[in-house]
Amino acid sequence: MQYSLGIDAGGTYTDAVIVSDPDRKVVASNKALTTYPNLLTGIENAIDGLDSKYIPDIKLVSVSTTLATNTILEKTGYPVALILIGKHTLPSSMPIEDYIVVKGGHNVAGLEDEVLDLEAVREYAMKVKDRVSAFAVSSYFSIRNPEHEIKVRDMLVELTGLPIVCGHELSQDLGAYERGVTAYLNAQLLPIADQFIHAILTDIKKRGIEAKLMMLKCDGSVIGIHEAMERPIESIFSGPAASLMGASFLSGNDTCAVIDVGGTSTDVSLNYNGLPELVDTGAVVGGWHTKVKAIRMETSAMGGDSHVWIKNRNVNIGPRRVVPLCLAAVKYPGFMDQLRSGRTPSRVQLAENVQPTKFFVSTGKEASNLSSFEKELMEIIGEEPVSLNDIFWKIGKPISPDSVDSLIQKRLVQAIGFTPTDVLHVLGEYTKWDREASLVGAKILARLTPMDETELCMHIKKEVAINMALDLMSFMYKGVSKPEIEKMIRGDFLSQFKMNVPVVLLGGPVHSYVEELNRLLIADIIVPEHAEVGNAVGALVGKGVKSIEILVKSFYKKTERTILVFSPVERREFSTYSEALEYATEHGKELIMQYMESADIDPKDVSIEIKREDITMTDDGGAPIETKFIFLGTALPQKK
Repeated sequence: MQYSLGIDAGGTYTDAVIVSDPDRKVVASNKALTTYPNLLTGIENAIDGLDSKYIPDIKLVSVSTTLATNTILEKTGYPVALILIGKHTLPSSMPIEDYIVVKGGHNVAGLEDEVLDLEAVREYAMKVKDRVSAFAVSSYFSIRNPEHEIKVRDMLVELTGLPIVCGHELSQDLGAYERGVTAYLNAQLLPIADQFIHAILTDIKKRGIEAKLMMLKCDGSVIGIHEAMERPIESIFSGPAASLMGASFLSGNDTCAVIDVGGTSTDVSLNYNGLPELVDTGAVVGGWHTKVKAIRMETSAMGGDSHVWIKNRNVNIGPRRVVPLCLAAVKYPGFMDQLRSGRTPSRVQLAENVQPTKFFVSTGKEASNLSSFEKELMEIIGEEPVSLNDIFWKIGKPISPDSVDSLIQKRLVQAIGFTPTDVLHVLGEYTKWDREASLVGAKILARLTPMDETELCMHIKKEVAINMALDLMSFMYKGVSKPEIEKMIRGDFLSQFKMNVPVVLLGGPVHSYVEELNRLLIADIIVPEHAEVGNAVGALVGKGVKSIEILVKSFYKKTERTILVFSPVERREFSTYSEALEYATEHGKELIMQYMESADIDPKDVSIEIKREDITMTDDGGAPIETKFIFLGTALPQKK
C-alpha cells in the first residue's frame, strides 16, 4: 500500500499526517511545537512522532508553511534591487531602499511608449550587484507586452549571474508598481525558499522516502517543488489555505465555511463547490499590497495562545501570542515555584507586560545590532523565565513596561502568560500540559477581577466563542461593519444568526467551543475527526489548479483594424477576429498544460474549463470588440 505525507509548519505548531492512498484515510498524525528561527527542527520532530512503519511506502509529500509570511512580516528577506521601467506612480515614502526608474514601457495596446534605456539599467546593476542577492523587474504595461522586462532580464543575467524575477511572470493584473512589489518580495524569498526546500529534501531522503514533493499555494492549489523554489511569494497565507482544504476534505463538504483556531489567530474562509473563494485584489501582507491571488479570509489576533491580561478589572485577550503557563511549567522545571511566589503588581501598575502571570525567557537566537540597554536586558533574560519585577530588581533602575517589546519583535525573547489554552486546562476540557500551572494562574488573575477563577475562565471561553462568531459573520456579511455585527451578537435580541452552509471547526481543542457557538449561531457545526491536524491534511489534498486569462481586443488606427491577443507570455497580431479567437483558445490550453507539466502533474489527469466574456458595441450582440478568456485547469497530483 502507498501513503502520502502532509506537513504544515504553522505559527505555533507543526503538524504531520500520513494518509493511505487507496481509501484516503488518515492513518497517523502528530503535532510538535514550531521551532524558530529554524523551522526544520519542528518539522523533524513532527515526523519523528509518526508511526515509522508507513515511512518506506510514502510516495507523495506536500508542505504548507508560514516561512514566506513570517519573513515578510519580520523584514528578514535577502537584499534585492528593484528596476522599474516606464511611467510608474510611486508612493510618497518609498519603502524600498535599492531601486531605480528608467525610461521605457508600453501602452494599453502593447506598443512601445518610450525606448528602453538599457544603458541606465547597466550602470545601476554594476553599482549594486555586489550588495544584493537578486534583481526584480517591472515594466509599465508588461501585461500587454513583456518585451522590456525580458530584455532587462537577459542583460542582467549576463552581467551579474544573479536570479532575476519579472513582474509579468507572477501576475497578469493591472498595477505595474504592485507587480514590481510582488517581484521584489519574491526575489527576497528565493534564498530562504531554496534553503528550506533543500532541508526538507535532505530530511526525507535521510528517512529513505522516495516521493514527489509538492507545496501548497495561498490559493489552495499545489505546485511542484521546482516552481515553489522559483515562486516562494505564492506560499504566503498557505497556512489558512491548508486549513480550508483540510476542513473540506475531513468533513466531506465541498461547500463549507471554516473557522481555524490556531495558537496565534483565528482565520475564517469559505470553500464553494470544492474551490476556495479568492480575494478580488492581491494579498496584502506586512503592509505590502501584492498581486498574488490568495483565499479571501477574515483574521483576528485571538487564538489558543493569545495573552490574557487584566487592566482596570477588565479582561483583555490578545493580540499577542505567549507561551501558555501550562506549557511553560513543562518546559522549565522551576517555573511553578516562581509562578506561586511572584509579586502581584498594584492595580495602577498593571499593563500588558506587567501582570502577575507574565514572564520572559530567551529564545536562544543569536543577538545582533542591539542597543546598550537591550544588551543589558539580554544579560538578565536567560534560559529561565523572569518577570518584569525580577528584571527591575536585577537591573537596579526603573524600566518601562514596554522595554522588552523590541526584543520580542526581534524574536530574541519569548513571553509567557495566561491564555485560552490555560482556560481549557482549568475547566478540564483540554489537559495536554500541566493543569496545576493553569489553576494557579487563574486564581492569581481572578483576584484582580470581580470573578472567581471558574467564573473568569468561563468568561474568557465565552469571549473566544464570540470572537469566532464575529469573524464568521463579518466574513459572510460583506460590506457590513464589524462593530455593527458585534452589537447584534452581544445584544439581547432573542435572535441568532443562521448559516445555510456547514461550519467546520479546525484546531486543537475546538470541540470545547461548539456549545457556546450553538448559542450564537443556527448552523450545522462540524468538528471532524483529526480536526487538530487539519492543516497538514489540507497541505496534502490540494489540487493542481492554474488560472490563465487571455484578452482578445480590437484596435483601430484611422480606418485600419488590428486584432491583438494578449497572453501571459506574448502579444500577437491577427487580421481577423475569428483567427484571433481560435489562436487564443488553443494557446490558453497549451499554457495550462505547460504549467501542469512543470508542476509534475501528468497531463492526462488535467481537466480544463474555459469561460468566455464578450463585449459588443450593441445591446443585441453582434461581433465582439473584446473577448476575455479565463482558462481554469484542475488536477489531483499523482504519486511518484
